[in-house]
Amino acid sequence: MSDAAPEPRMPRMVGDLPVIDVSAWLAGEPGALERIAGELRYACEQVGVYFLTGHGIPQAAIDRVLAAAKRFHAQPLDEKLKIKVNQETVGYLPMKGSTTRTSKVNVNTKPNLNEAFFLKRESDEDAARLGRPPGHRNQWPENLPGFREDTLAYMTAMEALGRKLVPIYARALGMPAGHFDAAFARPGMTLRLSHYPHTEVLEDNEFGLAPHTDGNFATFLPPNPVSGLSIRLKDGSWCDVPYMAGAFVVNTGDILAHWSNDVFVSTPHRAINRSGEERFAIPFFLNADPKTLLECLPSCQGPDRPAKYEPITVEAYSEWFQRTNYPHLQKGKAA
Repeated sequence: MSDAAPEPRMPRMVGDLPVIDVSAWLAGEPGALERIAGELRYACEQVGVYFLTGHGIPQAAIDRVLAAAKRFHAQPLDEKLKIKVNQETVGYLPMKGSTTRTSKVNVNTKPNLNEAFFLKRESDEDAARLGRPPGHRNQWPENLPGFREDTLAYMTAMEALGRKLVPIYARALGMPAGHFDAAFARPGMTLRLSHYPHTEVLEDNEFGLAPHTDGNFATFLPPNPVSGLSIRLKDGSWCDVPYMAGAFVVNTGDILAHWSNDVFVSTPHRAINRSGEERFAIPFFLNADPKTLLECLPSCQGPDRPAKYEPITVEAYSEWFQRTNYPHLQKGKAA
């Protein structure tokens, strides 16, 4: 197999968004890798966001985590504040607890109208590093039976899916299929359980989640029948993301854009909940190992396309991104 990037291949489109079915690759069908890599190349170069189908994540697993998000946010505020977000950005972020200042497309000056609960890999090693008991790398609510089991099971399934998709990204960028494997042997990952209250009236420059790009490799947002997500297309127009049953919305983050010298587009997006309902979202953020050094891929640079970014570790970029957007990190203590 040649390591040259496969030719871009337009997948099925739903409006402005590509749809990529990975079932053939996951089933090990011959030729699936190159075909899907061509589709992914088109999607990530032209839009930066696509619908992912054939992923094998059961809807029941998604529903359990959505239910967990609703149960968590239905608790009294004082109960949620018992596990307030810490310096690891793990725990409960109250309403208006972040202001998205890393945006490249909008000067965001007002706090986001959402509350969230953050989870990362549950690891005894990380718990020990943080001086916590085994099994408490995360902060866990006390009175929600099944919450821990459902969220961790989902994160484990999503990590496995992400690792299976990484070779497609490598091939789409003209690298050997195994190029990213070491960086994703134990990937960084975050699950965010978000709650957006219905907000019919917004002040000027106010959003549920302000226009921004994500600071990771790729984000997986499961299907959500409650509308509110919009993406910014290359021409500067905003496109509301339609609901597609069974399909994840996947977007490229800044880490992948840096790695690829902006060959793959880190797409700005925003959330505004005018649905008339409470909106809950459970984005899963996949990232490379924090110690990974981001250096422009050889296939993404040349005499006519010099490297745009200085090498930086995933950890250093992530720390800058979070410190800029989350006031509790700027103060040097939990808010």
